[in-house]
Amino acid sequence: MNTMTYKNYLARIEFDERDNIFVGRVLGLRCIIGFHGETVSELRHEFEVAIDDFLDDCKAQGIPPEKPASGKLMLRVPPETHGAALVAAQAAGKSLNQWATEVLQSAASSAA
Repeated sequence: MNTMTYKNYLARIEFDERDNIFVGRVLGLRCIIGFHGETVSELRHEFEVAIDDFLDDCKAQGIPPEKPASGKLMLRVPPETHGAALVAAQAAGKSLNQWATEVLQSAASSAA
């Protein structure tokens, strides 16, 4: 996956062969922020403009801008999974939070 980052916002980049342009979409937000450009330089510029516009709009409306992630994650898992994860964490000498963070980081890295 090709990506760009600006002000801690991450965008996925794809090439649209039909229109012969690069297309980007900001990831991790509920709202949709898209942008495009014919060159990488133009694409990066449009990405920065899109994020700056998003932040300006939030400020004008008096609302805090949505962030890609807060660092808090609530999960509902079957009791068996919870128990197995707790045992695995204890066996590794870690808290469940620390163990789950490492497992999620590993899974997210291999998926990227």
